[in-house]
Amino acid sequence: MIPQFDENTALLLIDVQKGVNDTAYYGGPTGRRNNFDAEDNIIGLLNAWRKKGGKVAFTRHDSIEDGSPLKLSLESGEQLPGMEIHEGDIAVSKSANSGFIGTNLEQEFHRARIHRLVIVGYFTNICVETTTRMAGNMGYDTYLVHDACATMNMIGIDGTDYDPDLVHNMALASLHGEFCTAISTKDAHALMDADAPHLDRVQGNE
Repeated sequence: MIPQFDENTALLLIDVQKGVNDTAYYGGPTGRRNNFDAEDNIIGLLNAWRKKGGKVAFTRHDSIEDGSPLKLSLESGEQLPGMEIHEGDIAVSKSANSGFIGTNLEQEFHRARIHRLVIVGYFTNICVETTTRMAGNMGYDTYLVHDACATMNMIGIDGTDYDPDLVHNMALASLHGEFCTAISTKDAHALMDADAPHLDRVQGNE
């Protein structure tokens, strides 16, 4: 059973910036992204969360890598439409993969009495995965909304071009049951209103 999301739960949006759609930069000449429903799923969840008065948090990536589209000084570093930061939200800038490295995110959650996290954003296997792993290790009751995340294809060390759906699904397989409980957008909406006795909390490593 998963208990209803309450005032101690924050919706954490990872790097919801325009540059996440730069397929050539992240995926090379064959660059492609998966889950084009992610934007709508994130926006729907964000709007419902705000309507309920829940705490919202953002990480924004400000890369130190040359050529990266995720720099706050660039237009591509701006928030995706419909995912703007509001007054009262927690917002941190980072240059590492984890939202907890080099930021005051943990302190902000402590001040807000947040101990449960619902995570969405980009990219599933990079900043979302790293932040989710750390959240689980740090003791947060952590939920990853799997269809409100997306990623790019990845080129392996032998040149193999791994499809973005495979990359996405393997990241989820590594996280679910160990660092977090993966749930759907539909489940996340339902958990804003009631307990989910039909769902199992499976976070391990505790």
